[in-house]
Amino acid sequence: MKCLRRGQAERQRGQMVKHPGLGPVDITPSARRLTGSLRDLGYDFTTAVADIVDNSIAARACRIEVEIVFDGPRSYVAIADDGVGMTAGELNEALRFGTRRRYRSGELGRYGLGLKTASISQARRVSVATRRSARNRRIAVRSLDLDHVASRDRWEVIDPPPGSAINRRSDWLDQGTGTIVLWEKLDRVLPEKRPEGGWARRRLEQLAERAVEYLGMVFHRFLEDEAGHRVTIAVNGTKVHPWNPFAPDEEHRLVLPEQHFEVSVGDSHGQVILRRYVLPPRESFSSRSEFERLSGPLKWNRQQGFYIYRSNRLIQGGGWCGIRAADEHTKFARASLDFGTELDEVFRINVPKMRVSVPTQVRTLLERPVHELSRAAEAVYRGEGSGQDDRQAGDGATGSPTAERHRANRSVVGTPTQSEAARTIGAAMLSAALETGQYEALARILDQVYLTAPDVACALGWSPEGQTARS
Repeated sequence: MKCLRRGQAERQRGQMVKHPGLGPVDITPSARRLTGSLRDLGYDFTTAVADIVDNSIAARACRIEVEIVFDGPRSYVAIADDGVGMTAGELNEALRFGTRRRYRSGELGRYGLGLKTASISQARRVSVATRRSARNRRIAVRSLDLDHVASRDRWEVIDPPPGSAINRRSDWLDQGTGTIVLWEKLDRVLPEKRPEGGWARRRLEQLAERAVEYLGMVFHRFLEDEAGHRVTIAVNGTKVHPWNPFAPDEEHRLVLPEQHFEVSVGDSHGQVILRRYVLPPRESFSSRSEFERLSGPLKWNRQQGFYIYRSNRLIQGGGWCGIRAADEHTKFARASLDFGTELDEVFRINVPKMRVSVPTQVRTLLERPVHELSRAAEAVYRGEGSGQDDRQAGDGATGSPTAERHRANRSVVGTPTQSEAARTIGAAMLSAALETGQYEALARILDQVYLTAPDVACALGWSPEGQTARS
């Protein structure tokens, strides 16, 4: 009774009652349950393959080969590289969810989840073979099999079964160091019923084509040797060519001044670099085919905006991150936004490395440069060709007021050669004004020119109606 009254009194005084003998309790999550959740973090096939390629680049690989092999229910996907490889202990750690190893500055890894979560998002078994020593052909091989994890309800890696394709593909490692990641039991890729059918075969063929396109975009700086680490990638023997969204080989591309911003949020400090480009209209491109290629997977309107890079790896391509809306008149505007791993916490990259969140501080710094870029892109757009060409280049937009006004202006200004010269002069004036900080002064001058000689202002790619609508 005394103990009861003492406990009541302590509770009334707001004191916590401690029970003797209760120390830390292990609450390791159910492996069976958690693996089901980890399969649904947002990967699709191409982003999952790209996450494995990240590891290859981090391992200093120069050659990466992706094989997507159709063999009915025994179909598999293999990603092999000639990087530094791993020891047996390092391999076991690499297959741990939330690895304990530390990532180096600039390394493409982030959470210690990519190899595992990317793999199981597509397959029920991931096997890894790796060779660390160039002198000795000592190969470590392990498998993470979700069926085994479910049956034991424990986080365990095992030796691959005798029938696993990893045993046949280890010949890649005969020549030296490297790693092979192999996906089997492709339940998220092939249909559960009839995985041997024609539809399943066509699906793998289509995924191979998409992988070529996606890898060429995400890793274009590594393929072009812009990142100081040149890499070659092939998918089913097809060499992956870089897709650089900024058309560096186009003579009539407009490059605006580069800008650097120092960012400090909490304990994170680093630099963000903004580079801005206006791509030329179709009539000024080197070829029609190149114009179509540079339109990108989503075509011009949806490919405008920011291309955000973390340590030279493209994370997000297209869109204005809420700073402005996509617009037909600014479809040639593209900008790269670069940051390093020291700002990971600031940009909050998701696990599949597909999306970032641009912090408020950075968005505020970007508003004026984006406004300048949009004005420059509008000027180039207003100087674009006429008639049927305008409608085709507009991604479905026909008969826009801007296009109609330009068609009228061409008849006043004169021949196509004269119009081309006027557009070049207008673009050069705009670029010079931006570089010298005299953009607003030039805008006032061109506004006055428009009042007295509207045909001249329009030929230079300027009209108050087009620019004030977004001022």
